[in-house]
This record gives sequence, structure tokens and C-alpha cells, in this order.
Amino acid sequence: MTDKELKELVASLILAQKETDKQMKETDKELRMLQKQTDKQLKELGKQIGGLGEKFGSFTEGLALPSMQKILQKHFKMEVISPSVRVSKEGKHLEIDVFAYANSEVNEAYIVEVKSHAREEAIQQLHDIIDRFRQFFPEHKDKKVYGILAAVDMSADMRQRIIKEGFYAARIKDDVFKLDVPVHFKAKAF
Repeated sequence: MTDKELKELVASLILAQKETDKQMKETDKELRMLQKQTDKQLKELGKQIGGLGEKFGSFTEGLALPSMQKILQKHFKMEVISPSVRVSKEGKHLEIDVFAYANSEVNEAYIVEVKSHAREEAIQQLHDIIDRFRQFFPEHKDKKVYGILAAVDMSADMRQRIIKEGFYAARIKDDVFKLDVPVHFKAKAF
């Protein structure tokens, strides 16, 4: 191979390398654009799925409300029943699916947590709400507070766990929510 041929070969290799570098940069740029589009689409999909979850949760709460209202009035003699109570104090927030209380001869309050599927986290969530209740509602500090976990889907084991924690269990039966506790069950007052 002559010097001239070697120089031409090196020059063609340099030119080919430049072309390859240019293509790689373009490919990299396209991949970054595609990644941004994918990230944006995934974020939007996440929002939509979250929105569906919220709508289903609201649907379940709306489904439970008429039944829970009857239970709270007839069985527990509650005078005030409020769905979807949200309270904010000092930068902290508390949300209660259904809140009921009476100020007469019955001096009690009931906190109802409504779920589509009863899970262990729901029990802890109900405990947390009750633990923080008097901080957000000092006007009810003298009341006995009871918890009810209402769910569309609740296994027998989960029902037992809810009852063991001292909460009332309620679930759908014949298209309405009904209390599902043993006959002589006495819930824990908090």
C-alpha cells in the first residue's frame, strides 16, 4: 500500500467516523425525544388511573352512604350524619368518609371508613383517623368514638381482624350495606 493509498484510506475512515458520529447524535436525540414523550404519556396515564381510582372510591362511598345513614340513625341513634368530611388545621389534614354524632342522651361519634376492598391498611387508616380525631374535633372531646369499616369486598378473615380490633364491620348484602358482627359484639370505644 502506497503512502497516497494509506492517506486516502485514513481520510475515508475519518469521514466514515464523522458520519457515524453524526448518525449517533441524531439517534441519541431521537431517543431522548421518544423517552420524553413516553414519560409524558406514562405520567398522563398515571393521572387517569388515579382519577379512576378516586372516582371508584367516590362511587363506593356514595353506594355506602344511604345504607350507613340508616344504620347510624336506627341502630346507633345518630342525629348528625355527614359524608366526606375534610378538615384542615395548622397545615394538617383529616378526611373522614362518613362522620356521625349525637349530642342528646346518646353522646357518641362514629367514624366510617368506606373501601371497595377491605385490606389491612384500611384498619390502620381507621386507627389513625380515630387517633387524630380529637385534635381536629375538640368540640367532641367528651364523646365515645367508635369506628366502622364498610367494604364491598371483605373476606371472613378480614372481618374477624376488624372485629378483633374493636371496630364494627359492614359489608354489602342484597345491594345494601349491613353490619356484619356477632350478635353480642361490643365495639371498642376510643
